[in-house]
Amino acid sequence: MADGAQAGPSASASPSPPYPTNAKGCHPTGNWTQKEAAAWVQLQDTVFHKAVDGIKDKVQFSKSLKGYDGPLCEPVTVQVQFWTITYGSATGAETTSATGSPPDYYFSMRSLKRTELRIDGREDHDVYMPKSFYAGDRSPCVGTLLAVYVGKPLTAKELPTDIDFGDSYLATNSATFPTKRVADSELSPPSAPNVCDPNGKPTADPSATPAPGASTYPSFPYKPYEPTPSFSLKLNPTHG
Repeated sequence: MADGAQAGPSASASPSPPYPTNAKGCHPTGNWTQKEAAAWVQLQDTVFHKAVDGIKDKVQFSKSLKGYDGPLCEPVTVQVQFWTITYGSATGAETTSATGSPPDYYFSMRSLKRTELRIDGREDHDVYMPKSFYAGDRSPCVGTLLAVYVGKPLTAKELPTDIDFGDSYLATNSATFPTKRVADSELSPPSAPNVCDPNGKPTADPSATPAPGASTYPSFPYKPYEPTPSFSLKLNPTHG
């Protein structure tokens, strides 16, 4: 090093892009599995809120940062689907034991809306939620679920059979989909499942009927299942 010369700052290596582009300026997807496609979609989708009242308004798929996460050479088929989920108690909201443990809960699903997209990261896409999805006046026995997934509409065998509700702010509400095609999902629980009868109808004023135990919700984890062994698309339509 010459006299008086000072060493400059050491160069830090840039992180490798997860989806680098090729000579054509896009990321090849020809050999992707559905799981790999869902992982890329998970980077793109976001649930946005209205600026005024804070109510969730849409699901947005953002434009890729060129050379980092796209764009893709071939678009991916994506479905955005919204359901209402009606909850009922197998015992009419009675406790199941002398210890006061919560009753068994069950649920059925009804599709509100499904939107199919072809996205490659070259532009933004918005999917607006049904107006009733986060309605403040919905039944205390009704919750909602949205899912973002790749490929064709989910089959009956790919729909959730387990839903877990936390009984504190530290716990996460989640629906378990038995498929790797789901990139993201968001569950909004019922406000008072403890007052619901087996048909998912409220039988009492939720504010005057505390649930067993300290929480409004059944103790975590709480895993409801389909209401009857005859659960089917005919009885509980799930997509359309």
